[in-house]
Amino acid sequence: MFTEIALAQARPYWDGSFTHPFIKELVTGDLASTAFRYYLLQDRYYLEHFSKIHLLIAQQSNDPDVKALMYQSANNLADGEQMVRHDFFQELQIKSTEIAQTPIAPTAYHYVSHMYRQLVEHTPNVALASLLPCAWLYQAIGQRLATKGSPNQLYQRWIDTYASDELTESVQTFKQIINQVYADPKTTPAEQQEMVDAFVISSAMEYNFWGMAYELETWPSDAKIQPQSAKPQ
Repeated sequence: MFTEIALAQARPYWDGSFTHPFIKELVTGDLASTAFRYYLLQDRYYLEHFSKIHLLIAQQSNDPDVKALMYQSANNLADGEQMVRHDFFQELQIKSTEIAQTPIAPTAYHYVSHMYRQLVEHTPNVALASLLPCAWLYQAIGQRLATKGSPNQLYQRWIDTYASDELTESVQTFKQIINQVYADPKTTPAEQQEMVDAFVISSAMEYNFWGMAYELETWPSDAKIQPQSAKPQ
């Protein structure tokens, strides 16, 4: 099935995420507040487009299960996860001016571009596959960290967000539907491979996202002009 094949190929990126310094220091409470703050600022951009891509897939897919899943997930993102970000922003006093003045980091920009590209160059099914690593990996990390916890209350709240039963149920539904799509006779071998490739690249981008935040990644300093489309939206 798709989830087994894709996860096997993406395993190095998943294992790297589980042991990344960003995650390890989140648990110990030693993660620099600047890194967590930068993560939230970049994740705001990512989630804004992540929700839009869900809606685009829903509009373009002919599969009723995929449509329903994408519309529901988009609503959940709007009502749930982005509200969590809003609460974090309030607690850390991240104002609109700081958001506007923080350029989108290369990794966040490329990750979002990768997901949009699947709709332009491939199919809604391939784009669907590019979305799965986000929720599934975060749910796996949340479950692992739930048994450890963090002495930092803010980091503990982040862990609790992804260790919830609601997210686990949502991920299970996503996995069941994408396995059905992959096994559908209408899904060609070429499209199946594209789905796996999209999943693996998204998994790599998830791994890179931790490093982006941990290292406060920016565009090359010697660049004369920052790409206009990489500026805050």
